[in-house]
Amino acid sequence: QVQLVESGGGLVQPGGSLRLSCAVSGFTFGNYAMNWVRQAPGKGLEWVSSINSGGVSKRYIESVKGRFTISRDNAKNTLYLQMNSPRPEDTAMYYCAKSKDPWWGSGMDYWGEGTLVTVSS
Repeated sequence: QVQLVESGGGLVQPGGSLRLSCAVSGFTFGNYAMNWVRQAPGKGLEWVSSINSGGVSKRYIESVKGRFTISRDNAKNTLYLQMNSPRPEDTAMYYCAKSKDPWWGSGMDYWGEGTLVTVSS
């Protein structure tokens, strides 16, 4: 069955760095766009970033542009989110989610259970 397992979360100081990973199984990873979505304490879900199936095209929410980088290794069936210079407002549970086709915009059909990122000094 489809599985998405996030890792790499934890406590990080503002201005530090952290890399999240999402290991997937149960589907042909390289055929689908992938996404990162977060949920801050007491708030709703917020889309963060997407990457197309080939890893060439990427997009980000404005608030993380220039600080976060999404990437993927199709040979390792793994999605990444490099978080540089995180801010306290980036504190959230981070989820990876599979898109329904090679490009974003078609919706997300499978989600991981999330990894918690806390940005605090």
